[in-house]
Order: sequence, then structure tokens, then C-alpha cells
Amino acid sequence: MYRIGVDLGGTNIAVGVINGDNKIIGLSKRKTNTPRPAKEIFDDINICIAEAVESAGLKIDDITSIGIGTPGSVDHETGVILYANNLDFYNVPAVEYVNSKFPGVKVYIDNDANCAALGEALAGCGKGKKSFIAVTLGTGVGGGIVLDGKLLVGCNDAGGEIGHMVISVDGEPCNCGRIGCWERYASATALVNQTKAAMLRNKDSKMWELCEGDIEKAGGRTAFDGMRLGDECATEVCNTYIDYIAIGTANLVNIFQPDLVCFGGGICNEGETLLEPIRKLVATYRYSKYQQKQTEFCRATLGNDAGIIGAALVEY
Repeated sequence: MYRIGVDLGGTNIAVGVINGDNKIIGLSKRKTNTPRPAKEIFDDINICIAEAVESAGLKIDDITSIGIGTPGSVDHETGVILYANNLDFYNVPAVEYVNSKFPGVKVYIDNDANCAALGEALAGCGKGKKSFIAVTLGTGVGGGIVLDGKLLVGCNDAGGEIGHMVISVDGEPCNCGRIGCWERYASATALVNQTKAAMLRNKDSKMWELCEGDIEKAGGRTAFDGMRLGDECATEVCNTYIDYIAIGTANLVNIFQPDLVCFGGGICNEGETLLEPIRKLVATYRYSKYQQKQTEFCRATLGNDAGIIGAALVEY
């Protein structure tokens, strides 16, 4: 059995063919080149699908299904991308566009964060776990919830938007329209903003040296690198940021009590520097602190392949 996964992003299109062991055996990529009409983007997706099949040494008749992971909200029943702000998509008939080129092949669609979560749950660090939550710390905070091998999508396919739970009722405005959303505090973007704000308050911080005196060079690693140099300002930034992650994670644990929560995104390259304090903080925040069995935490293992593999495994 061979399936195709499409990982559609604001920057890149990546299409892979996976085999029965959930391994990528054929791959094709190209730039998304936004902004441009959705039909043009899907024309390129169809080209990538054909190239991936060819690179796997297969024919389209060998493909069981095609899954598309896309930013934004989707309608599973109609195969339509309802809205994706970073692609400027509104009511895009994604499944129709793909079936027009590959008729007879079953095509599925889901949110990209859900797809990445499903990939990790079934083929990555969550393999064998009954309940699993993936948290992605990137431009925002994305994620997905997998229970008994199935994505929790809700009554309207919009479930799993974990980045938009409020952790500060008087906090920062979010682009979703609410105040104090988790992603305003725990995303990689938030960390960079917190780092820059701390640098402006502390002109003697070693983070200025790390940025060569240019605050615009501050990135997701700056505070952690400063902490390793013993800089108090950087250490405070890291501790506060990790606490923000732990607050939202504890909320997820209290609601779902999953077997495993995994963390993905570039900031997770910090490894145990990030994960160990999260574990300790969540242990003090969670309601289930007296239970013998507790949720485990780890780093995601599939990297950029999670979205492709997860999209290929979507079915409903």
C-alpha cells in the first residue's frame, strides 16, 4: 500500500510517497511562491505529486490515497479549505483541484498541525500510545490531539487549536481576536519578542554581544545562549518563557491526561535544557499530581517529515 502526503506551507510545498511501513520513498518539493491564485499553487502541487510518484519508481495507479495538510481551517466533507490567512485562501476546493488531475484516487484534507501530530502519533515518538498530543512551537503554537489513533477534530473540523487557549485574561492581543492566547507567550515568535524587550531593558546583557550589537539579530537561541554564558537577564527570559510553555502544557494535561506530549519546532533543538524544566513545572501545576501514572514528555522525532507522513495517513 502506497499513499501520498502533501505538506502545503506558506513557503514550501513538499510531497512524499510513503510505503506500508510509513517511510518516505519518493519526494518532490518546490516553492509555494505566495501570493498567487490558489489554482496555480495546486497546479504545482499536482506536478509535485507526479514527480514524487516517479521518484518512488511507481505509477499513480499504485497510490491508494492522497492526503493534503494545509494551514487554516478545512471542511472534511466538501474537501474545501475554508480559510488560510497566510496563503490568502478562502473557500478553495482543494480536493477538486487534485482529483481533476488524478481522478479515481481518494483525496483527504486536514489542517497541517493536525497532520504533523498524526504523523508523530502513528509513525514517530507517539507510536504505540493510546492518547497523544503534539505541540509545535513555531511562528505560532500549533498542535494536534490524537486519541486511539484518530485525530480529535471536533464537530466542525476546527478542533485542536491549542495555541488559542487563553493563559492571561489581561494579556497581549492575539491576531485571532482574543486576548492572552498561549501562542502570544510560548511561540518562537514570542520568545524573540521577549528577548528583544529584555535586551532593551538591560543594555549590559551579554545578549547584545551575541547579537553583535544589532537587536534585529536576536533569534530563538539568543536567550538560551546567553543563559549558558551565565547572563542573568537571559536566564530570566528563558525561565519566564519555559514557565509560559509549562502553564499551557499543564492545561492540556489536566483536560486530556494523555500518555505523551511531544514538542516540535526549532526551539526544541535545546533538548533537555527546555524539556526538563517543563517536566518539573508541569509536575507542580497539574491536578493529577498524586496519581501514580503521569503524562510523559519528549521531543518530536520526525522533524519536517511529520507533516508529509501525517497527511498521507489522514483518512475519515
